[in-house]
Amino acid sequence: MRICRFTTGEDPLYGVLTGDLDEYGQPGDDAVIVALAGDPLYVGVKPLDQEHRLEDVRLLAPVLPRSKVVGIGRNYAAHAAELGNDVPEEPLMFLKPNTSVIGPGDPIVYPRQTENLHFEGEVAVVIGRICRDVPPEQATDVIHGYTIGNDVTARDLQKSDVQFTRGKGFDTFCPLGPWIETDLDPQAFADGVRVQTHLNGDLKQDGSTSDMIFDIPTLVAHITSVMTLLPGDVILTGTPEGVGPMEVGDEVEVSVAGLGALTNPVVKR
Repeated sequence: MRICRFTTGEDPLYGVLTGDLDEYGQPGDDAVIVALAGDPLYVGVKPLDQEHRLEDVRLLAPVLPRSKVVGIGRNYAAHAAELGNDVPEEPLMFLKPNTSVIGPGDPIVYPRQTENLHFEGEVAVVIGRICRDVPPEQATDVIHGYTIGNDVTARDLQKSDVQFTRGKGFDTFCPLGPWIETDLDPQAFADGVRVQTHLNGDLKQDGSTSDMIFDIPTLVAHITSVMTLLPGDVILTGTPEGVGPMEVGDEVEVSVAGLGALTNPVVKR
């Protein structure tokens, strides 16, 4: 099931997107959104007698994290190496504020404080219920579904500050979308699923979730050993190698097999 959040120009609604995706992760011309009675995280999936063509709505971030976005750094060995870092011995966590979240098509704002703004395409995990101290073998019980994330990073600030808060915490630094897929486990396949990032149409990142150092159940267990996760909280699971700079006027697209594609322009503040 693909759960989305959208607007027709009025208050945001939740819905279920019907139809298949093409080879590029895009819905077909017959795609329809069946509206729901409310946020399915809290009221369940309750369809209304109301349908909208996808082309007639604007998709929003499919989830508004109730409290936090938990990022995982250096979870792909090649990415750690490209930035001159060692592979961590345990998951490297950081937090992004929920105010950094934007949706499909929303602009990433280039802050005046940085001169080196990077994209980082990732698989994002959406938590479905309050959880603490979750064993790895029970991780799927607390996962609502998966979406696509872009862990936008001011690389120079990340380096100069040592810790990650400012470099990854600006408003617009966490695009999510285009929907939440509840029926796909990105690590259920031996080869994982493909994660790609294109900048202005040029392929920059091309990896697989099978290359993660710490798999998703391990991440859920590690994070919940430290902090309580709430419904709607998001885990960014790390990015493959190939990260690089974006400039004002650029367009970045992150695509994940089975999850679709998330596209955002870069604008000047």
